[in-house]
Amino acid sequence: MSRLPFDTDRPFRQRDPGAETATGGHNLPVYTVSEISGELKRTVESRFAAVRVRGEISGFKRAASGHCYLALKDEDALIDAVVWRGAAMRLGFKPEDGLEVVATGRLTTYPGRSKYQLVVEQMEPAGAGALMALIEERRRRLAAEGLFDAGRKQPLPFLPEVIGVITSPTGAVIRDILHRLADRFPRRVILWPVMVQGLGAAEQVAAAIRGFDALGPGDRVPRPDLLIVARGGGSIEDLMAFNEESVVRAAADCTIPLISAVGHETDTTLIDFVADLRAPTPTAAAEKAVPVLGELLLELGDLGARLPAAAFRLIERGSERTAGLARGLPRPQSLIDAATQRLDDRAERLDAGIDRVLERRAARVRELSARLKSPGERFAEAAGRLDLTGQRLEAVMGRVQDRARARLDRVAAGLSPGAAIRVGRLGRERLDGLGARLDTGPRLKLQRLAERLEAQGALLESYSYRRALARGFALVETVDATGGTGQPVTRAAAVSPGQALALVFADGRVDVQASGEGGVPPPPEAGPAAPRRRGRSRGPAAQPDLF
Repeated sequence: MSRLPFDTDRPFRQRDPGAETATGGHNLPVYTVSEISGELKRTVESRFAAVRVRGEISGFKRAASGHCYLALKDEDALIDAVVWRGAAMRLGFKPEDGLEVVATGRLTTYPGRSKYQLVVEQMEPAGAGALMALIEERRRRLAAEGLFDAGRKQPLPFLPEVIGVITSPTGAVIRDILHRLADRFPRRVILWPVMVQGLGAAEQVAAAIRGFDALGPGDRVPRPDLLIVARGGGSIEDLMAFNEESVVRAAADCTIPLISAVGHETDTTLIDFVADLRAPTPTAAAEKAVPVLGELLLELGDLGARLPAAAFRLIERGSERTAGLARGLPRPQSLIDAATQRLDDRAERLDAGIDRVLERRAARVRELSARLKSPGERFAEAAGRLDLTGQRLEAVMGRVQDRARARLDRVAAGLSPGAAIRVGRLGRERLDGLGARLDTGPRLKLQRLAERLEAQGALLESYSYRRALARGFALVETVDATGGTGQPVTRAAAVSPGQALALVFADGRVDVQASGEGGVPPPPEAGPAAPRRRGRSRGPAAQPDLF
């Protein structure tokens, strides 16, 4: 039995006697692909069962199953790596491309692709310097976007009714916050439990911030007036969840005032830059969230005691100021006397002014009266103007009569007996023509009207239903109580059993009674419609259309 020079306890198969012929006479056995892959896998796993590899992360991705796939590389080589779901949940930071790490695990092979890979069980950044460089680069990038600007900060409410706390429910942080709030000013606290360390912690913290911010007035859980994001102290790796970009952006988008209380006083995370207020410890965050109830009560008591004295001093100062202003005012009687004197002066001036105006108006009236003429003088002037106008009118009439007489003489000179006879003959001929037209015109008009009336009567007769009765149709009418016909029946549904009816034919009437059985049979199926003839029919069988 031959063995490969590997450290394995599985013997290979015995040499096939016919293998020498197949291998050209070599004394080597033939193995299957699965056998050689399995031997390589066991050899690599036994040789590299525990290794630590330092390299830069490349091509990191997380599958839906929770497993993480990546590659570690340096200047000259690259090795594939996989972090199973259980180990990925224990990581204290979020792996990213370009981050230099130290991975602890074991080497194995993947027979399906003839490749080897590192199964990572633990992973940490390659020193604090690399992690700090990553955080600093992220801080500069987010600061360039304006997320850390002071103008984005919101003022904290003086006394919030509801405080939302985002932290681990099992740590000492929540107990410290509740104890401090109870000592200073008890408020309602709503806890959103999250992981504060490890893989997935950043996603939970970001989801909690956005969840509190999405609450509305009508929700079952009240919307907090203030948020506190808290965690105890730890290493830089332990606090990496609060340096993640998703947490920073969630805090920047939050419309509720937010206090960050992550780590101890010397610890600084990126959420501290974007929060509305940074507290050195979770206990300090509770102190900044609410005032001290005892101090407020003492201050209110002091203000209440000082209020009466302050009101008395205010009234006293107002009285003194009013008295000082009153001393600077003149006596009311002196003001009244001066006004009375001015009123008397204005009254005297008004009387004198009225007298002067009346005198001026009277003088003007006298002047105008002197200029006016007497009625006799005005009548004499009008009579003189009238005589002058009559003389002018007589002269104009004389000139008109002279012109008319001269024109008549000219016309009379141009007249002769022959011309008068011709004019008379033409007038008589024209009068005879007009008389003949007057005799024939009405007669022709009446004749045309009679022909039109006859044509309309023929058309009306062609549309009469009696023409349809002459072709074999009958008219169904109802019979009233006196035996006379009533209204035409147009539908079978309008006839009730036993109803008296009248069938009107072209030559007479027949009274019938509707039976109570049977019905109207459906009309026969119509065949193809005959083509309509254009124009007026000239054959003897042509008849007018009833419709």
